[in-house]
Amino acid sequence: MVVKQELEKLKLIPALVSMGEIELSKPATDKQLKNLNVRLNELGFELLDDQKQKQIEKIKNLLIKKVQSGEVEEHFSITNYLSKALSKDYSYITRLFSEVEGITIEQFFILQKIEKVKELLVYGEYNLSEISYQLGYSSVAHLSGQFKKVTGLTPSHFKKMGGSHRHPLDNLHYNKV
Repeated sequence: MVVKQELEKLKLIPALVSMGEIELSKPATDKQLKNLNVRLNELGFELLDDQKQKQIEKIKNLLIKKVQSGEVEEHFSITNYLSKALSKDYSYITRLFSEVEGITIEQFFILQKIEKVKELLVYGEYNLSEISYQLGYSSVAHLSGQFKKVTGLTPSHFKKMGGSHRHPLDNLHYNKV
């Protein structure tokens, strides 16, 4: 909504505004783009016109939506999911992602899942077994091991701390252990 309002203030008519993506009904002038970039930066957004960065944002958005849905199958294939959704070869997708982000798509996906685990633990609506199932872990032990590897804490210790270690979903970093 905020982005759409800024576009309208600059007399730019959006054909499409969705998470991480804007499509204009007619091309913007350099001055309009410069003004839009300034306004978006003030609001904590960034104007991305680079094709590679657009692909990265699509990849991130697809993976975040998948995790947030809470419907990750146990044998979920990132390879098949992204290749089909983006109509691109996975080797290209993964190489591009690693080159730009500095981590693998799989590491990014794990970080998203761990953040979702944190969220679900904080709200306390589900036990670890249910969370494990929702996020496609083969077992509670697998979830707990991955959680500890990424956060340094067990899920139960994290929950006792009140969940004070949450991070914005688009600003996660993978720590190699």
